[in-house]
Amino acid sequence: MEESSMNSRREFLKKTAFAGAGFVAFNSIPNDVLAKTEMVKITILHTNDVHSHVDPFPDNDPKYAGLGGAVRRAALIKKIRNEEKNVLLFDVGDIFQGTPYFNMYGGELEFKLMSMMQYDASTIGNHDFDNGLDGLVKQLPNANFPFINCNYDFSDTVMAGKTIPHKIFIKDGIKIGVFGVGIELAGLVDKRMSGNTKYLDPLVKAAEATHYLKNEQKCDLVICLSHLGYKYENKKVSDVELAKQSKNIDVILGAHTHTFLDTPASYKNSDGKEVLVAQVGWAGIRLGRIDYIFERKNKKKAVEGYSIKISNKSIVI
Repeated sequence: MEESSMNSRREFLKKTAFAGAGFVAFNSIPNDVLAKTEMVKITILHTNDVHSHVDPFPDNDPKYAGLGGAVRRAALIKKIRNEEKNVLLFDVGDIFQGTPYFNMYGGELEFKLMSMMQYDASTIGNHDFDNGLDGLVKQLPNANFPFINCNYDFSDTVMAGKTIPHKIFIKDGIKIGVFGVGIELAGLVDKRMSGNTKYLDPLVKAAEATHYLKNEQKCDLVICLSHLGYKYENKKVSDVELAKQSKNIDVILGAHTHTFLDTPASYKNSDGKEVLVAQVGWAGIRLGRIDYIFERKNKKKAVEGYSIKISNKSIVI
C-alpha cells in the first residue's frame, strides 16, 4: 500500500482508544474495544482462480509444495469467522477447470464445497464456461450463493435470470455494495460454450453500477468482483485501468492473471481518491483478507489488507 495511505491510516487510528502512538494490526483489535469506541470492523475475505483445486499440492511439487487445499481453507475461514463479527467471503471466478474433479463431476463438488464454506457471492470467469452454458446452469443448484455480473448479457441464453448485476450487504449498520464484471469472451471462450452471451463494456457498466450503489443506494463501501485481469502491456481493459477510470469503487477484488499480491496495490481514481486492487494468485494457495474499520457516525474508514498463505504445516502471513 502507498505510504500516504498508511500515514492516513495511522492518523485515523491515533484518534481511537486502541491505537496509542504506534502501528496496530487490525486483526489484533478486540471487537468489544471497537464497540466501546463507536468503531465497526468489516472483514472481506476473497479467493480467485481456484480452478478445481480441491486437494493441496503434493509435498514434492517443485513450485507449490504442500500448499492450498479446500479443507485447510475452510478451517481458516471458520477460524476468522469465530474471531470477527462482520465477515464477507467472495470468489472472483474461474472456479472450474484444472483437475480431474472437474472432469468427473462438472463443477458439482466445487460449488458444494463453496456452499459449505458459506461464500456470500461469486462472479463468473472465462473457464466457468468450459462445460458450456448448459453445464453451468446444471450446476447452479449446488451453489447457495449468487453469481454477480453486470457486463454479460445472458438474456438470449439459458443463463437468463441466473445472475444479478449487484447486491447490497448490510453488516452492523455498514452498507456494502458489490458488483461484478467479466473479461471479453471472444478469443478466450469457444462460441459453442458461451452461446449468445453478449459482452458489454466493463468500464461503462461499472460506472453505471457504482453510480447506483454509491449515489442512489448510499453504500458506505463499494466492492468490485473483477475477472478482467490485473494489468496488461497493451490497452486491454484491466483492474488497473478500471481503478484509474472509476469514481466510486473502494476495492477491486481481481482474478484471471493469477497475480500474487502480498498486499493490495493502491491507485488513484479519476477523482484522485484511493482504490485498492487485490488478487491472490490461483489454485486456492492463498486467502485474501481486507479489514476496514469505520467510524460509525461519519463513516470515515481505515483499511489494512494482506494475503494468507495456506500451508500443510502452518498458516502463515
